[in-house]
Amino acid sequence: MAREIPDFHGPHVAPPLPGHLELTWYEPAPRAPRIRVVSHTRECRGTTYELCSAAGQGFVRRTDREKQTVHETAWTLTAVARHTFEQILRGEAR
Repeated sequence: MAREIPDFHGPHVAPPLPGHLELTWYEPAPRAPRIRVVSHTRECRGTTYELCSAAGQGFVRRTDREKQTVHETAWTLTAVARHTFEQILRGEAR
């Protein structure tokens, strides 16, 4: 019996919509010894996003490979971070 292999590449990010929410991005700070990546976008673009969880909180990490920068949103409730990640995927926030 063939076993289905899940898609590990992650979703594409939709282009930003007109009037999208401008997120505040911060320099990463070492707040927790371990960070778990819960979900991530495809790596076929220059900028990738990761929904992260650590120390009971969540945040979104943005990596720009062209500029070689990493930034993250404020750490918040996991549900709020997940909502922000979903807004980014839909093009509603950047």
